Amino acid sequence: MISLFASTARGLEELLKTELEALGASACKVVQGGVHFEGDERLMYTSLLWSRLASRILLPLSEFRVYSDMDLYLGINAINWPSLFGVDKTFAVNFTGTNEEIRNSQYGALKVKDAIVDSFTRKVQQRPDVAKVQPDIRINVYLQKDRANVAIDLSGDGLHQRGYRDMAGQAPLKENLAAAIVMRSGWLPETPMVDPMCGSGTLLIEAAMVAADIAPGLRRDYWGFNQWLGHNAELWRELLAEAQVRASRGVNKTQSRFYGYDHDRRVIEIAKNNARRAGVASLIQFETQEMTRLTNPLPDCQKGTVLSNPPYGERLDSEPALIALHSALGQIMKRYFGGWNLSLFSASPELLSCLQLRAGRQFKAKNGPLDCVQKNYSLAENSERSSPQGDYSTGVDGEKNGEQSVQIAADFANRLRKNVKKLEKWAKQEGIECYRLYDADLPEYNLALDRYGSKYVLQEYAPPKTVDPQKARQRLFDAINATLAVLELPASALILKVRERQKGKSQYEKLAQKGDFFLVNEFGAKLWVNLTDYLDTGLFLDHRIARRMLGQMSRGKDFLNLFAYTGSASVHAGIGGARTTTTVDMSRTYLEWAERNLRANDLVGRQHRLVQADCLGWMHETNEQFDVIFIDPPTFSNSKRMENSFDVQRDHMALMADLKRMLRPGGTIMFSNNKRGFKMDMDGLAKLKLNAQEISEKTLSADFARNRQIHNCWLVSHAGEDK
Repeated sequence: MISLFASTARGLEELLKTELEALGASACKVVQGGVHFEGDERLMYTSLLWSRLASRILLPLSEFRVYSDMDLYLGINAINWPSLFGVDKTFAVNFTGTNEEIRNSQYGALKVKDAIVDSFTRKVQQRPDVAKVQPDIRINVYLQKDRANVAIDLSGDGLHQRGYRDMAGQAPLKENLAAAIVMRSGWLPETPMVDPMCGSGTLLIEAAMVAADIAPGLRRDYWGFNQWLGHNAELWRELLAEAQVRASRGVNKTQSRFYGYDHDRRVIEIAKNNARRAGVASLIQFETQEMTRLTNPLPDCQKGTVLSNPPYGERLDSEPALIALHSALGQIMKRYFGGWNLSLFSASPELLSCLQLRAGRQFKAKNGPLDCVQKNYSLAENSERSSPQGDYSTGVDGEKNGEQSVQIAADFANRLRKNVKKLEKWAKQEGIECYRLYDADLPEYNLALDRYGSKYVLQEYAPPKTVDPQKARQRLFDAINATLAVLELPASALILKVRERQKGKSQYEKLAQKGDFFLVNEFGAKLWVNLTDYLDTGLFLDHRIARRMLGQMSRGKDFLNLFAYTGSASVHAGIGGARTTTTVDMSRTYLEWAERNLRANDLVGRQHRLVQADCLGWMHETNEQFDVIFIDPPTFSNSKRMENSFDVQRDHMALMADLKRMLRPGGTIMFSNNKRGFKMDMDGLAKLKLNAQEISEKTLSADFARNRQIHNCWLVSHAGEDK
């Protein structure tokens, strides 16, 4: 009997053991990352040719202790290498693991190479060459603590490389992982399979090869045993011939049919070519089609399996679209595939919750570095078959499917419906297109949802560290799903952001480069917003009443806007009839934005001045005076003028000293900030001979009724002046 080792992806070891036993292996023992097994020479070649799950098949040569680099050298040198391969053949060393003495795998590989070369030189007075690409012989050395295991890799390249896949169109799934997904899906040969997001077709091709009894290694032309001196070429040719006969008969005999769809015409062509090279092109029908247009290709025939590896996202801006996609998939499954099985393999189990289906079984596996899950669902029979598909782009569907349907974020959805009903009519009457629909109304859903015309921004307030990140992410996904459903939105209309405490210049940092600006209306003012490129959108919604007040206060006056951001307050002052407006901010980006806002309202000319400057320094140095001043400083900032930093609570009296000098008799300062618990220094104001009247309540509108502390707002004037 020959001792062998089959490696595989983490999580597939037990499945591989079952497969090897079915092929005739004995003494199978599962370890992390693979299976030790025994068999005769025929079984060795059979496992190489027929294992759909193994990554490599290794033939162990030696095992020895390694306490130093010399131990490693001597242990390798003791193997009779010239009896294993000829000196005219090339070899490569794959070394994994380290210990206290061998701390670098490259160093370990170098010592192994030296020992092999020296063995040949001593015994045959010649040395073989090393080849990095497709060597004749691969030597595998695994070092764990003080024990080294040495083996010949009989596979050559990994066994997942079946030889049918176009390198230019490689899918993220390796073929052996795809085969495992097929095995775990519950699909039965002779029944149909559909992949609505098939990419380059790997899942369907692996399933078709199973149905047609095609050996996964049949079309491989590079093997690690070809130049091994122990290779039995005659036995190998015999096994290949048997496999070729079985494949030919299997393709003609099988009744299984497979259907693959993808929105990308290019990858569909790659899938067709892959299927042709695999010998299963006649069994698979590939078509270019959006997933949302999917219907059952066999509505009146036997039930089958829908199997797919749907996309997942690593960027926030992709999540609404992915949630809508999964939501639509769940609806389509319930509507058109009653009685079928559904199996999905995903790196994002949170997305699978958007199906609104309950999984019967689930499996874990690694896809490279990613932790993935495969969930299987049994779809209940439909009592009525629905007519042609509707629009699944919004994620809206009231249809239930027995006890399978799962209502997502019901409390959040109900609160959002209530808010929409109350606020939409109010906003229309007020003449505003931008307002807040939801603001952390429920503790479990710590989010804010803002409307900007036909688009919406969902901001997640970063959860505290005490909250389980996976649970927080699941709630976010549920909220996105519910938002798309309640508002009947296409995914492209919802933008997702995460809101954290911002310091210094972080509000100016770009998040994207889309340049997607559009105009919105606010009390007759036209304002440009951008929902994707920056943390903020260009319009602070909680200040809208303050901006309207400034417009009313500024008629015939000289108006100053400090820390002006995108100049929306200057626009309101301008359309309110201000004689001049001066807009000051340190950011060129936002000043250019402010200029666009002014131009959109025909506020052009020298009377509308833009100043790029550090506001604190500019205020301290200017000799100009104004009738109306609006200042909305940051809560905290680093500044060249301050010795260390600027803190609005600590330093607001320094601001007031400069503002008093800049304020004309009879003039008014509107002072605002968003520091919770801010306390105006009334004694300090009295010493400066200034009066202050808090108007925070008057500047909050209906959509911010729940968040009374979103900002503080004060009117400040010279003492003794009636306001």
